[in-house]
Amino acid sequence: MKKRERAKRKDNVIFLPGLEKRLTDKGLESLQNKRYQEAITLLEEAKEHDPENSDILIGLVLAYFEAGAYIKARDLANEMLLKGIGDYFHMVDLYLTILIQLHEYQEIVSTIEALFDEKEIPPERHDHFLTILQFSKRMADNSQQEIMEEAKEETHLKKLNLSSLKTLNEQMLAISSLAEKNIRPFLDEIKEYLNSESGHPFLKTILLTLLKEQEYDKEISVKKFSEDLSVVPTELPDIQTQPKMKEIEKILETKLENSDPVLFENMKGMVERIFFIAYPFELRPEAVSAWAAAFHLLVLDYFGGDPDMDDISAEYEISPITIEQALVKIKELEEISYPNI
Repeated sequence: MKKRERAKRKDNVIFLPGLEKRLTDKGLESLQNKRYQEAITLLEEAKEHDPENSDILIGLVLAYFEAGAYIKARDLANEMLLKGIGDYFHMVDLYLTILIQLHEYQEIVSTIEALFDEKEIPPERHDHFLTILQFSKRMADNSQQEIMEEAKEETHLKKLNLSSLKTLNEQMLAISSLAEKNIRPFLDEIKEYLNSESGHPFLKTILLTLLKEQEYDKEISVKKFSEDLSVVPTELPDIQTQPKMKEIEKILETKLENSDPVLFENMKGMVERIFFIAYPFELRPEAVSAWAAAFHLLVLDYFGGDPDMDDISAEYEISPITIEQALVKIKELEEISYPNI
């Protein structure tokens, strides 16, 4: 009779048997369906439970690669090679593919030359690795003059020219084009735009989310509403899960989802719009109940109602003065709102 699988314990948390398999299956399914961020979340959790499972790790490398997280993909693939996890030559191919994407040609040369020196390459794969080696050597051994000329040409081609684009529509199209590209060649322009007085807050939010998605982990300066803030994009909260925003939505949901779901959805839309524009700046006043009350009051007014400040103040147990402070800020941000694209 088969023994029942025992529950696992980690840091005093008990995990149900088979949890890592369910996480792995769901993660690989998400990967197959091109939901790469979802796959990463699931497979990273599965890896915590089973850190040397080759299916989990290969899936995670592929998810990182497809999501543009090339550094993470490279480091994990290299770790797997060092530990001998997975089919060795399949992992070598995957590792080399990532290095090509990162333009790390000298590392490719070193890796393949080590394979030839150790006579580990099967005869049927000799030509395959030789071709990659020759290509990488050419790329790595380019003369300094050629590199400078290519860099000059790339600099000319890889410009957003945001400062010369006169309309928000043109700026939006230029920034949107970065979604499928490596953002790093454009960093100087992006930093300049984020720190400019004239840059639109909506577009600055998009640029910050792109930097976060592509794992930019250096400090940069952001200017919005005549305020300055230094941030590290990788350390910013996801825009959809900003803690203060979620707290406000929870308060409104508790009060309105059952009694007036249409009103609640309109409030939620306004909350998310305001927090998108303000991101990553902290909205003041600090009290979340003041913001919930202000959104409630404003949306009622937009719907043609006749809201009473004293009633709202009593319902949310917050002073009218504090609600008014939040109202002023919401109206200010609503005037900025989203550009007309």
